[in-house]
Amino acid sequence: MPYFEGSDGTSLFYTDWGRGKPVVFVAGAWLSSSAWEFQMLPLSERGLRCVAFDKRGHGRSDWVGHGFDYDTLADDLAALLDHLDLREVTLVAHSMGGGEVIRYLTRHGYDRVSRVVLMAVTAPLLVETPDHPEGIGREVLDALLATQARDRPRWMAQNAQAFFATHLGNTVSTELIEQTVRRCLDCSAKAAVEVVRTGFRTDLREEVSALRVPTLILHGDADASAPVDLCGRRLAHLVPDNVYREYPAAGHGLFITHAERVNQDLLDFVAAPAPAPATVGGGQRAARA
Repeated sequence: MPYFEGSDGTSLFYTDWGRGKPVVFVAGAWLSSSAWEFQMLPLSERGLRCVAFDKRGHGRSDWVGHGFDYDTLADDLAALLDHLDLREVTLVAHSMGGGEVIRYLTRHGYDRVSRVVLMAVTAPLLVETPDHPEGIGREVLDALLATQARDRPRWMAQNAQAFFATHLGNTVSTELIEQTVRRCLDCSAKAAVEVVRTGFRTDLREEVSALRVPTLILHGDADASAPVDLCGRRLAHLVPDNVYREYPAAGHGLFITHAERVNQDLLDFVAAPAPAPATVGGGQRAARA
């Protein structure tokens, strides 16, 4: 199986399918490269080289007990791009994977990256702070982690409906829901806690405002994990050169429930000519899909 060495010698698993323009998928908390099957398979058959990897502490990568901060995770991503010597990459991130991509660009620059897709990401900031009073209180995170610690499998199963927003008419089979829960459990208890802390607490507002690459933002208006007002719509106003697409009735798992629409948006974005540079706050807010 293919592995590469992360920033501190951690062994990390990756998947590499297809030929063509490289698209690298970065999963969010708890999920590994296998979560991208509804993108990796069809897009690799439509002329793209699709690469995904298991974050440290997740899936088939080393279950180490350290390195869950964005600096280290971004350096792991850099190690993958260096290992495969990828150029003109489109980075596609979900959930807290968005922070990894944003921090990668902050730390490593744009030599290897031509475009970015931020899908249901938890950026720019979730936690409540004095200058961000609309954020979520720290006590909410503490309660969530305490509940998970008591019975993580049960918590995952109980929150699957919110992840897929099935109460709004999104159809997901019982088997697929159960598989997704199993995938979310395929990470260490340490990783499960630490990546959530990183994604919840890190302030990325200045970093997203400084992005210098065309960015596609995809977000569901029923996202319970990354509320659209705090995340998707905020990013649309902060990222200088962006196209924003908001999916009605889509939850955090829109890459599964709305896979066909997501994939078409990805194909169109990768194929589009690079637009002229925009000024800060000049993102284009697309009509609701």
